[in-house]
Amino acid sequence: MDSIGFDLVAFAFSTIRVMTPLLFASMACMIFTKGGIDSIATEGIMLMCALAGAVGAWMFKSAFGGLMFGMCIGVFLSFTFGYVTLTLKANPVLAGIALNILAGGLTIFIIYYLTGEKGSTQSLATPVLPSLDIPVLKDMPTLGRIISGHNVLTYVSLIMVAALHFFLYKTRSGLRMRTVGENPHAAESVGLSVMKYKYLSLFIAGSLAGLGGAFMSLGYVSFFSKNMIAGRGFIGMAAESMGQGVPGGVLLATLLFSVADALSVRLQLMSMPPELMQLLPYLVTIVAIAVYSYHREKKKERRQQTD
Repeated sequence: MDSIGFDLVAFAFSTIRVMTPLLFASMACMIFTKGGIDSIATEGIMLMCALAGAVGAWMFKSAFGGLMFGMCIGVFLSFTFGYVTLTLKANPVLAGIALNILAGGLTIFIIYYLTGEKGSTQSLATPVLPSLDIPVLKDMPTLGRIISGHNVLTYVSLIMVAALHFFLYKTRSGLRMRTVGENPHAAESVGLSVMKYKYLSLFIAGSLAGLGGAFMSLGYVSFFSKNMIAGRGFIGMAAESMGQGVPGGVLLATLLFSVADALSVRLQLMSMPPELMQLLPYLVTIVAIAVYSYHREKKKERRQQTD
C-alpha cells in the first residue's frame, strides 16, 4: 500500500509538472482566439521561445534573463504573425504552418551555429529557474508532496488562469478585446480601434507562449533540444476549444491532457513499450475532441429543433 500511495503521489506531482507548458499554450491560444486571431502558430512560437530561453540564460548568465528574452521573442513572433495576417492579409493557416516549419529548421541551425551540434544546447552552461517550497504546505504529509516543490513558473501558470479571467470579464480592455474578436464590425461601429485590441491580444498571447516555451528549457529540463515542444501548441488549441474559451474550462481541459501525458511517462517506467506510450497524450486529444465535437453538434441540433 505504501508503494501504491507513493506512486499516486508521484503521479499527481508529475501531472502538475507536465501541465505547466500545456497551460501556458492553452491560455495563449485562448487569448489569440479572444482577439479573433488564429492560434495555429502557437507551436512554432513556443519552440523558438524554448531556444531563446536557453540561449538567453547562457548569454545573460541568468535564468530570469533567459525567461525575459524568451518572452520578448514570443511577442516579436506573435507581432510578426499578426502583421503578416492582419496587415498583409495573408491566409492565417498558411502563415501559421510556415512559421511552425520555419521554427523547426531555424532552431536546429541556431543550435549548430552556437554549439556545433544539431540536437541540443547541453554544451552551453544554462542556469535554470528555481523551484519553490511553500512554507506551510510543504510540511503536510501528502498534499505538500504534491503541490509544493514545483518550478516557479508552475505557480505563475496557475495564477495566470485567475488573472486572465479577471482581465477578460472584469476589465474594460478585456471586454473590448472580446468584442473585437467576436464581432469586429460592431466594435468598429462604436468607435473601437480593432487593430489596437488585436495587437493587445497578440502581445498577451505571445508573452504566454514565451513563458511556456522558456519553461521547457529553463524548468522542465535545463537545455533546449530540437522539436522539444512536441505538439504542445496544438494540444493547447484542443484544450482551448474543449474549454470553450473560458479560463476555468480551459484549465480543466488542460488537466485532462496533462493526466494522459503524465500517465504515458509513468507507464514507460513500468517497462511498457515507449513508442506506444508516447502516443497516449495525442490519442487522448483526438478522442476527447471527437467526443466533445459530437456532443456539441447534438446540442446544436436539439437547440435548432426547439427553436
